[in-house]
Amino acid sequence: MPNLPGIYRMVGAEGKVLYVGKAKDLKKRVASYFRASGLSPRIAKMVSLIESIEITPVRTEAEALLLENNLIKSLAPKFNILFRDDKSYPFLKLSGHAYPRISYYRGALDKQSQYFGPFPNSWAVKESIQLLQKVFQLRSCTDAVFSNRSRPCLLHQIHRCSAPCVKRISTEAYQEDISHAVQFLKGDSQAILGDLEARMNTAAEQLDYEKAAVFRDQIASLSKVLEQHNMETHPDLDCDLLGVATDGKTIAVNLAMVRGGRHLGDRAHFSSVSIDITENDLNELQDDALTAFVSQHYALQEPPTVIVVNRPECAATLAEWLTAQSGRDVRVLHQPQGKRREWLEQVEANARLALARRAQEMGSQQSKTQILAQTLGLQSDSDGAEDAHDLRIECFDISHTGGQQTQASCVVYQHHDLQPAEYRRFNIAGITPGDDYAAMRQALMRRYEAMETLPDLVLIDGGKGQLGAAIEVFESLGLQTGVLVGVAKGEGRKVGLETLVFPDGREIALGPDHPALMLVARIRDEAHRFAITGMRARRAKAQVGSVLDEIEGIGPKRRQKLLARFGGLAGLRSAGVEELATVDGISRATAQEIYRRLRTS
Repeated sequence: MPNLPGIYRMVGAEGKVLYVGKAKDLKKRVASYFRASGLSPRIAKMVSLIESIEITPVRTEAEALLLENNLIKSLAPKFNILFRDDKSYPFLKLSGHAYPRISYYRGALDKQSQYFGPFPNSWAVKESIQLLQKVFQLRSCTDAVFSNRSRPCLLHQIHRCSAPCVKRISTEAYQEDISHAVQFLKGDSQAILGDLEARMNTAAEQLDYEKAAVFRDQIASLSKVLEQHNMETHPDLDCDLLGVATDGKTIAVNLAMVRGGRHLGDRAHFSSVSIDITENDLNELQDDALTAFVSQHYALQEPPTVIVVNRPECAATLAEWLTAQSGRDVRVLHQPQGKRREWLEQVEANARLALARRAQEMGSQQSKTQILAQTLGLQSDSDGAEDAHDLRIECFDISHTGGQQTQASCVVYQHHDLQPAEYRRFNIAGITPGDDYAAMRQALMRRYEAMETLPDLVLIDGGKGQLGAAIEVFESLGLQTGVLVGVAKGEGRKVGLETLVFPDGREIALGPDHPALMLVARIRDEAHRFAITGMRARRAKAQVGSVLDEIEGIGPKRRQKLLARFGGLAGLRSAGVEELATVDGISRATAQEIYRRLRTS
């Protein structure tokens, strides 16, 4: 091994990459895995599986971090610390309209609208919208509602909207309010107050007392908001703050965002693998966790110009990598002063609180997993919760609308939690409409005909009929039917009255308070939710497809662009003509025809 910076790959059986790491000094870093003692159980387990080690020297540690991040994304090594997050970060959106709409938004950003954020959680966005409505009375209705109103809505009556839909405010005045709202979001509240005061005085001097009163009311509203929310804005302090903490089993990285000088709240992210930390590994593992989070998070999000962290050892490397990644100078501070110091201390404290809360929740969940395993004979009474950690459960459900757009869902439960990244949907075709048994047979056949390792338990949502269909499939594939359990709905379909049905004919009613049944019901309900959302999306796609296909000039590519822009049928139906016309290839005449057809279909 050379004494150079670079990345190393721990390779196991059949060339499977177990771990990807970076190092300032490859020789020293790799050698540390083979010391006589002091390795954590997780690392010791990994080392026992290593068959070969591959290295790639690079020029700097920042280059190593970039390469490491790319390899982790492409290889998904089992032993790397990952911070999975199924939800994208929300934004506050001002639409590209003559009278822009203020709204909550998740998804891809377009150039027609203005976006502010990201925000750490939905609450922060919704609070900001409420503040802007109180002060500047911006509209929040969809373009379809806006275009068809004949009189002001309730929001106008309670002074939360200036009613541009019925011309109660001019385009110029509304644009001034938008401009002030943007200033507010950027933290420039004092400049807004000064501008409003100057406008009020000018209007008063011109004897336009009605207009002066409008400015006076805005000044009063803004001052009241700033006072009520104790908003000390510091526009020059915009930053993200990252605090790392661990309880010995899990690592948490808590991310807080400051935008426009306003602290928007925080969100804790947890490592995807369980760890056992020894004292020797503590600092190194937290540095690795922070580096992993930064490389994974900011590969998808634009970083602010300042990031504050509580781990000084990796600050310089992170700054170099973030600057290279974003193409602009990004500073990483580890000894902040003043307000930033207070914020960082709070971020660290919240990381520790999040760990404590998660440990409590996971303890309860682990207990339920263990009780379910023991109840169904998947585990002996002497086995502990750790032995139930790898217990894998898959659950199937069928959903359709009058036999059409039939969809089967498969959800996965493992490591004491649902695993959304492993969920699967199956579009069912070639069966008699409404034949749930045939749909279940098709879904199970497609799921397990090529699978080498069965899960420990396969739950089938349904009674003897659905279970019988599952048994047929497993017998035809030569698989053990003992892993199958049907979940028959109770009287009135009430949760807690379900009966578990087994291939050997046994039936067990555990009772509504039994922990095992509570876990089964949670998994079954998730399978039901996942199947229904898939079926509805498929139905909506079919409906909008049939409508769009009838419109001259709309082919597969333009239809796809429309669906992608508005997120499906619901978004397309709520879009106005102006919004539809912003889609590439859609003329105003075509937009008007789409709008008319969707209203009458």
